[in-house]
Amino acid sequence: MTRLQLATRDTFRSLGTRNYRLYFGAQAISVSGTWMQQIALAWLVLQLTGSGTMLGLATALQFVPILLGGPWAGVLADRVDKRRLLVLTQVLAGILAVALGVLVATDLVRLWMVLVMSFAFGCVVAVDKPARQTFVLEMTGPDDLTNAITLNTVVVNAARVIGPAIGGFLIAGVGIALCFLLNGLSYVAMLVALSLMRPDELFRGRRAARSPGQLREGLRYVWRTPELRIPLLLMVVVGCLAYEFQVSLPLLARYTYGGDATTYGYLSAAMGIGAVVGGLATARRTEASARSLVRSAFAFGAVLAGVALAPSLPLAMVALLLTGVASIRFVATANAALQLRAAPEMRGRVMALWTVAFLGTTPVGGPIVGWVGETVGPRWALGLGSLATLIAAAAAARALGRLRVEPAQPVSVDADAAVTLTAASQATPAVVAARLPARSAR
Repeated sequence: MTRLQLATRDTFRSLGTRNYRLYFGAQAISVSGTWMQQIALAWLVLQLTGSGTMLGLATALQFVPILLGGPWAGVLADRVDKRRLLVLTQVLAGILAVALGVLVATDLVRLWMVLVMSFAFGCVVAVDKPARQTFVLEMTGPDDLTNAITLNTVVVNAARVIGPAIGGFLIAGVGIALCFLLNGLSYVAMLVALSLMRPDELFRGRRAARSPGQLREGLRYVWRTPELRIPLLLMVVVGCLAYEFQVSLPLLARYTYGGDATTYGYLSAAMGIGAVVGGLATARRTEASARSLVRSAFAFGAVLAGVALAPSLPLAMVALLLTGVASIRFVATANAALQLRAAPEMRGRVMALWTVAFLGTTPVGGPIVGWVGETVGPRWALGLGSLATLIAAAAAARALGRLRVEPAQPVSVDADAAVTLTAASQATPAVVAARLPARSAR
């Protein structure tokens, strides 16, 4: 076998699992539609209001349910069949997308309708995300989890190239409504994939039994586990002020470079291309350590500063390529480290908190970034995210450096849980490095 064949096999090894292969293909279609809708929604709000603050509000409303209800959604994900829950969320999301498309096509849409629909989408996503994140492990098992998470992120960012590019051309040539309608149809692909999966081939973990205080139990578990607490706090800052591209990039396209929806599509596509390239490189790695997490956070903050300082559109696109590379490495590393470190019966609640940190902070960060972009300038909005990321990464490195070497304590002595944790640790031994002093772990 040639070196190229070996590299390809390592990069795409999780696709050898049939259930995950079905999911991967459907995800590519569905997420492309989601990104198409994102650019259409942003441009619709700008058309109706011309306000960066209102754009930030519309974006924030999509994530208020995640902020408020995300932890309870994690409890639900730990209790129920995740595949059936995902079927429900896909149906609801498709109905909402088609409804918004009809309102736009018939010229009945008003700003308050867009805000209500944004909130409704957020409610669906709040339930969907924890189940979707933890379902990856059920499809692949612990050995291929890091690879599968990275390939998922590659799909999302490849869709960021395809979706906004198609969306920009459709908006300019046909109109905004078609973007929403096509997104509604894209959910059919995921429904088909979920129905074709073989349940007996899933790596099902032990479900959490119904009992009072499960949400508090999950919060206490995360807080007393530094390897979970510190990455989540890091993501709170980064997710709140840096990952607000659905606000900052439309403002950058329109007010800094004097462009239109196509310009916004180019900026999003540039970042997506970088993320795809970075993701394919990251997919070969099995490392999910604290050291690599902080390193990728520093890199992300640095290249984001380059976007803010870019004097021209071509240079901004180059900086966004690098931003995509650093972004996917940061997100994939943090996601895998959290899932592998969490006890099986706590994994849904841990990943729900990850969703709150990554997406649920947008109701706070979206309006802030929108206001800064509107009143001071889009470059300053991006610079705020860069500075926040660099400061948070430095604080995380310092906190992790003070950790003593201690054996991980699973939340339960259940035999199946212990076996799963052991397998996960063997699959990615670099996770152990998260508990070493700074000079060796970070």
